[in-house]
Amino acid sequence: MADVAAIDRPPAPAPPGGHLTKSGEIDWLKVFLGFGGMVIGQFMAVLDVQIVASSLAEIQAGVGASADEISWVQTIYLLAEVVMIPLTAYFSKMWGTRPFFMAATACFIVASILTGLSTTFEMMIVTRALQGLAGGAMIPQVFAAAMTVFPIERRVTANVVVGLIVTLAPTIGPTVGGHLTEALGWRWLFYVNIIPGLLALFLVGRFANFDKGDPSLAKGIDWTGLALMAVFLLTMQYVLEEGAGDGWLKDDKILWLTVLSVLAGAAFTWRQLAYRQPIVSLAPFTDRNFALGSVMNFVSGMSLYSGTFVLPLYLAQVRGYSPGQVGTTMLVSGLAMFLAAPIAGRVIRLMDLRISLVLGFSMVGVGLGQGIHVGPDWGFNEFLVLQVCRGLGAMIAMIAASQMSISTLPLHLMKDGSGLLNLIRNIGGAVGLAMVTTILAHMSAVHLAELSASLNSSSLEAQEMMTQLSGMMQASGALDPEGGMRKLMGGMLRRQALVMAFADVFMFLTAGCVVAIVLTLLARPAPATPPPGGGGR
Repeated sequence: MADVAAIDRPPAPAPPGGHLTKSGEIDWLKVFLGFGGMVIGQFMAVLDVQIVASSLAEIQAGVGASADEISWVQTIYLLAEVVMIPLTAYFSKMWGTRPFFMAATACFIVASILTGLSTTFEMMIVTRALQGLAGGAMIPQVFAAAMTVFPIERRVTANVVVGLIVTLAPTIGPTVGGHLTEALGWRWLFYVNIIPGLLALFLVGRFANFDKGDPSLAKGIDWTGLALMAVFLLTMQYVLEEGAGDGWLKDDKILWLTVLSVLAGAAFTWRQLAYRQPIVSLAPFTDRNFALGSVMNFVSGMSLYSGTFVLPLYLAQVRGYSPGQVGTTMLVSGLAMFLAAPIAGRVIRLMDLRISLVLGFSMVGVGLGQGIHVGPDWGFNEFLVLQVCRGLGAMIAMIAASQMSISTLPLHLMKDGSGLLNLIRNIGGAVGLAMVTTILAHMSAVHLAELSASLNSSSLEAQEMMTQLSGMMQASGALDPEGGMRKLMGGMLRRQALVMAFADVFMFLTAGCVVAIVLTLLARPAPATPPPGGGGR
């Protein structure tokens, strides 16, 4: 088997940031400006996953999509993104960070404009796929830059910024999307990317001269591995997105796509281990901390994306909130994450990373655990503690998990590790959403059956409630009081069953945090992080 580490070793990098003063010192202002431009691009890419979440009904009406089709506005973005993410390390090593990031940003801006101009569902699907490809090319490069451009004493600060974007953007996505749609219309969900996109292009083009490309990598690209990876990731993501609604393996299409995904995944793994120049290096998995950190990133992805998905869904389905009301309620999570950023950086510097991980996942678990007691009338005040604890904990856990994953990884594997971690986090989010959807559907039916059985029993409480409802129907002048009573009772039972299913979802997500805490104890101690401006300088 080829020496994977040797193949993955990049050419000699430019000085950090590529910006030296006359005295030979690094001009950190220019480095931060270039990195800041990349962060802006990353923010756009992550935000666009969830910005449409609270406005799907308006988009559906605007492009004439059916109820079954409209979910693909999110799904196609994720499918394209998940395919591009693992390829980013290879292409950024081949072309260099600056040219590749600028090309991705320009493509993202154009795709955003075309998506906003969409008049048909088919046009929107194509342009959203282009958005996803461009977004998937931007996201991992920012993580890689944070670990390769900055010295070790500045990496925590850089990772705090990156972690803030990764956790904050999807959380405030429904908020931004809801208010934008109500104020300007759904097309501005996409036009809003133009100005920050142009700013990112300028900053990256002017200041982000971080490394040089290796054109020799263009020779011998593993097209077979690329095709296997695309089949594996596309089929897996489709199964996770659509499986719950189609009954999982009971549906023939889902069954055969699952088989195809497993076979393509096995063939892709073998190909990457055997080929002399793998399109996606698996070498980082030989590091124990990276392997364990990958699992923790998987769990944090489940918690982050599932938590962001569950709350708006509850508020819309149970409470009947408008997109603006959902956005206002969800704003608490975003504010908690924003305020937690400096705290997270200090905690991670002062503590062993394993302690930081335990603290972060414990806070997320405590927050999500509040939802186990969710009731049909919960709103802003009742979800306040849940969102604050989850926001603070998610920020600490996300940054600490990223730091732990790469703490013992060689520098020449950082780009590969970054792409893999982002892919794993996204897959964790997809798995979490699939499991949450399945739990909601299954447990709603189970609880509805239990409640109906209880109602049909001879309990005095049930009979008294039915009598009261029937009296209300008669008093209102209903033509069929008995039928009206049963319809009203059925709606009450379905609502209560749905609330109980949401409680089960919160219990599942809390259990995932407990698993992550246990896995944390298996990691090796990471090297100490010097304080900024000190240490080894």
